[in-house]
Amino acid sequence: MSKHIKYPTDLTEAQWQILYPLLPPRTWRAGRPGRPPCSRRQVINGILYVTKTGCQWRLLPPEFGQWKTVYGYFNTWSREGGWQTMMDTLTRQERLRQGRQPTPSAGCVDAQSVKTATQGKTKGYDAGKQVHGRKRHVLVDTIGLVMRILVTAADCDDRDGLRGLLSAYFAGGVQRLKKLWVDSGYRGEPIRAWGAALKHSHKIDLEVVAKPAAGFAVLPRRWVVERTFAWLVNFRRHSKDYEVLPRNSEALIQIAMIHLLLKRRAMNAQF
Repeated sequence: MSKHIKYPTDLTEAQWQILYPLLPPRTWRAGRPGRPPCSRRQVINGILYVTKTGCQWRLLPPEFGQWKTVYGYFNTWSREGGWQTMMDTLTRQERLRQGRQPTPSAGCVDAQSVKTATQGKTKGYDAGKQVHGRKRHVLVDTIGLVMRILVTAADCDDRDGLRGLLSAYFAGGVQRLKKLWVDSGYRGEPIRAWGAALKHSHKIDLEVVAKPAAGFAVLPRRWVVERTFAWLVNFRRHSKDYEVLPRNSEALIQIAMIHLLLKRRAMNAQF
């Protein structure tokens, strides 16, 4: 490997000390066939470089190592849920740092349709937004931290996305969530019936925040999830959906949040 050039996306020492204990264990062992393990810090730096700059994996600068190795780590941890676990842990730590409970009692849900690049799988046409591509369904807490992400074809109804999103969130175990704010796209008799069942089964109150009849107004609580989408598009990989697999699209959003959380934690950590 050539001598590493410092990039703005590289982890600082403080950020690396926070992230290192959260990494999945190595699967390579001495004495078995295969190459010795590479620097996982450089691997993470390479993944952050792709996420921030939006470059293709094959165009990854050689300072980060072989692009296939970097992508291999990314894809393996995506398949095994490693990025979700790291994001969840950092989210709990950040909430505790702010004097909150580890998991939220309230949150917001919204969906964002984005164009796809050239991949031909899992995409559709969102007639409302006039976008041919995919849809990102996001559940955030009241400070905008992502709790769960679900990527579907763009023609997926928001209400179906909401059900899938909450099903994935509840699969993680018992949660404190009792209140959800959603926009007017989640109206309709089917969602009202499902919302009533949700309140009965999980004691969650689903509140639709309607837009004003005319003019502009900051909607109560709804601005939080819009700000989260703004955070994400600062990472150029999220300007479109370039991934073949939706789970890798979800993983890259988790990675963007991991990087944001590491910056916050490192600014307040003492080493």
